Amino acid sequence: QDNSFEQFIINYCNEKLQQIFIELTLKEEQEEYIREGIEWTHIEYFNNAIICDLIENNQTGILAMLDEECLRPGTVTDETFLEKLNQVCATHQHFESRMSKCSRFLNDTSLPHSCFRIQHYAGKVMYQVEGFVDKNNDLLYRDLSQAMWKANHSLIKALFPEGNPAKINLKRPPTAGSQFKASVATLMKNLLTKNPNYIRCIKPNDKKAAHIFNEALVCHQIRYLGLLENVRVRRAGYAFRQPYEPCLERYKMLCKQTWPHWRGPARAGVEVLFNELGIPEEEFSFGRSKIFIRNPRTLFKLEDLRKQRLEDLATLIAKIYRGWKCRTRFLLMKKCQVVIASWYRRYS
Repeated sequence: QDNSFEQFIINYCNEKLQQIFIELTLKEEQEEYIREGIEWTHIEYFNNAIICDLIENNQTGILAMLDEECLRPGTVTDETFLEKLNQVCATHQHFESRMSKCSRFLNDTSLPHSCFRIQHYAGKVMYQVEGFVDKNNDLLYRDLSQAMWKANHSLIKALFPEGNPAKINLKRPPTAGSQFKASVATLMKNLLTKNPNYIRCIKPNDKKAAHIFNEALVCHQIRYLGLLENVRVRRAGYAFRQPYEPCLERYKMLCKQTWPHWRGPARAGVEVLFNELGIPEEEFSFGRSKIFIRNPRTLFKLEDLRKQRLEDLATLIAKIYRGWKCRTRFLLMKKCQVVIASWYRRYS
């Protein structure tokens, strides 16, 4: 019920994960259709980049304001931090506070004076400002690190490498918020180099009980997780896409004109292949560098045909091998018979 600094940075991480989900499943997919010259009607979706910017912007973000309060001289309290937020973020459409003197929230009794509220992608969350400064400023002093590094126990020494006199850094250690922000940035950079598969978990009820399905709760989760937009993009778009070269290499055995070797451009080979197989034109589109297949059943059909063709080819190879083996054995026996007969006639 009471959200403090810990829940704030957890929700910040959730926002970044939602952002990368949007980037990889909605934004990137629609941009790929445009790059490939595929006819496409853009589907609108909520991009939570504006919320991420509210939190992590280097000049006006909440974490930047928090670090500035922790570093500035003079009396620093949670109230002065909230006052600074009210000055910088008062006009932001996803930030709410009673102290901001904004007419929308002056009479909002659900929002205490010592709190601020952020409208996250999953809904509004209210944060108690008390403890933000102390928790963000939770630093380990240099002399303590040096004392722990001098311990005889190897594990303790390894846990405090910053205490090594040879690595003394006179700069002030980074705050907890800065460290978490850097860790999240590293995680996002790592994820962007991957090809992730997403599993979205829907909570059917708040009671953690079986056989209870709260329709309103499920619908709320489907809306804020962006699943409706994702389904619309998937239904309007193409289920499978692949560059022409690997596509032709995988399915060329299905057409006599492309098997075993196709001498022309890969795209022309794919066109010949799909025309030979009689696939309806509405089931695929040719991009600049990729073939796009609309329906999964078309892909399943290609895979089934390929599987059957592989079996036929395996049977053909086995038949030719058995024929070669039997003919080789027959020729050897015939040669032996001629030799035996000639020697028999010689001595008879």
